[in-house]
Amino acid sequence: MIKVSNLVKAYGQQLIFDDIGFTLNPGERLGLVGRNGHGKTTLFRILLREEPPDSGVISIPKDYSIGHLSQQIRLASKTVLEEACLGLGATEDGRDETYRAETVLLGLGFLSDDFNRRPSEISGGYQVRLHLAKLLISMPNLLLLDEPTNYLDIVSIRWLIQFLRGWKDEMIIITHDRNFMDSVTTHTMAIHRSRLWKIEGPTGKLYGQIAQEEEVHEKTRVNDQKKRKDTEKFINRFRAQATKAKAVQSRVKALEKMENLNKLADLKSLDFSFRSAPFTGKRPIEAEDITFSFEPEQPPLIDGLSISVGKKDRIAVIGKNGKGKTTLLSLFSGELQQVKGAIKRHPNLMQAFFGQTNIERLNPEHTVEKEIMDSHPDRNRGAARKICGAMMFGGDNALKKVRVLSGGEKSRVLLGKMLVSPANLLLLDEPTNHLDMTSIESMVDALNEFKGAVIIVTHNEMILDAVATRLIVFDGGEVTVFEGTYREFLARVGWKDEVSEKTSGNGDTGRNNKINKKEMRRVRAGIIREKSMILGALQKSITGLEATIMNLEKEVERDTQALLIASTTGDGESIRRLSKAVHNANLKIETHFGELAKLSGEHDIESRRFKERLDNLSPGSNGD
Repeated sequence: MIKVSNLVKAYGQQLIFDDIGFTLNPGERLGLVGRNGHGKTTLFRILLREEPPDSGVISIPKDYSIGHLSQQIRLASKTVLEEACLGLGATEDGRDETYRAETVLLGLGFLSDDFNRRPSEISGGYQVRLHLAKLLISMPNLLLLDEPTNYLDIVSIRWLIQFLRGWKDEMIIITHDRNFMDSVTTHTMAIHRSRLWKIEGPTGKLYGQIAQEEEVHEKTRVNDQKKRKDTEKFINRFRAQATKAKAVQSRVKALEKMENLNKLADLKSLDFSFRSAPFTGKRPIEAEDITFSFEPEQPPLIDGLSISVGKKDRIAVIGKNGKGKTTLLSLFSGELQQVKGAIKRHPNLMQAFFGQTNIERLNPEHTVEKEIMDSHPDRNRGAARKICGAMMFGGDNALKKVRVLSGGEKSRVLLGKMLVSPANLLLLDEPTNHLDMTSIESMVDALNEFKGAVIIVTHNEMILDAVATRLIVFDGGEVTVFEGTYREFLARVGWKDEVSEKTSGNGDTGRNNKINKKEMRRVRAGIIREKSMILGALQKSITGLEATIMNLEKEVERDTQALLIASTTGDGESIRRLSKAVHNANLKIETHFGELAKLSGEHDIESRRFKERLDNLSPGSNGD
């Protein structure tokens, strides 16, 4: 158990933590949320003793190990597998647990052929994955993960979710991916206004509680302000009257005791609103049998893809990293040319393209304001300043040079340039990488309100669920179009079996066959464990919601009876109170029924998905 008490931390005039405390109990998997810059990474550094607090006590048990996904990567071994095995501790009986390292590497997207490669030969993204694999294999008492999904693709993220769900010790996770966090954690803790809120349950429950408390605070403040004014008015009116002296003195004492609540400061948030340009045609883009490769002698990244993009389509491009998703967006935008086939662009097409490489095209000597103005059709400074404010570059921050900005700030500038550019097609390549949860939700709302077409590359399943109605899927060396939502894709098709994909076609060596057989058994056992955890958790939520609804219905019945009695007796106060209670309870019942329908549907989809995965795992191995 870890206990933090009376923690205070400030940087100059900026107060980060104001006398905060929390306890991390055995077995808790804690999701740490909060806006960018509010202290999440600072808390990690304090727990790791990398940075001292200004005051406070951090109690950590003796011989308690803490593992952290550090930004400093040191890879010293000769091979990828040897490096991963550095995370293995010595076993009491001396048994070989190399298979554990192999399992984690395969889950994080490595191929069996990668095991004997030198770590220095793999890309920076895969070096991060190797570092994460080594950390997971080491199994510390407390696992600290700061944005663990960075550099992971959607398939590896789904594997990591199942791995972390089985984590037996303590864990604290920082991530902007709300779906990932809620799928893994048992508790949520928010850093908000220099304070901490911690609850058992998902992010939505915590944010709802914070919003409710702040609403109560504001109503109390307004009410107290009114009482204060009324009291001051009474004192000023009757101060000179001797007959009212006692009453005046009483009011003066009451005024002195009255707590003076401050108005909560408005928190800055990104404010997305994409400018829709009119489109008179039916299809902004049509791709016919397009093929692309960077080198003629290499297999094509994209081979024979055809798709017609409707003027209001919401298309998500999904798949593993390095398979061609960004390349496809560059083909659609015209920045790359296909080797074969044709891409027809409507004459009225007006596109806006957000790509990670486009950040480097920002002029380092321009100010934020200048970059936004250069994209504005009217070159209007006032309009550009509004966009700067919407992208959290208010006041003098709009005059910052691009060269001094962080990667996340440059992404916001690029988004700002898109916001002022009228478009009827948005091309977005992982636009949420540097955004916090609140900003991501704001972007989702803006995408849903946009009147044109959207093609987005993302690994964030929350965005996929909220936005996409069609998919372009890179999987198993092929690119296909799926007509439907992401959940429908998972239920009807699903990702091709990773293990069979990674271990097939590597030659008939005894080692690979050994890996294949061992992995097949482990995968089957893992699927069954995963099924039990996911369906069990869903059923638990369903049962809890049903019980909550029944209790609320009982409350409505009780209060309705009491309301009838109050109506008969003419008890106005009771009528108002009970009417409000019945109304609020009915609203909650309606909300819970919506959640229940969603959970029940998800339970059915997941049940079918697990049945298909077990049926397809190997011949004759269907069933549980």
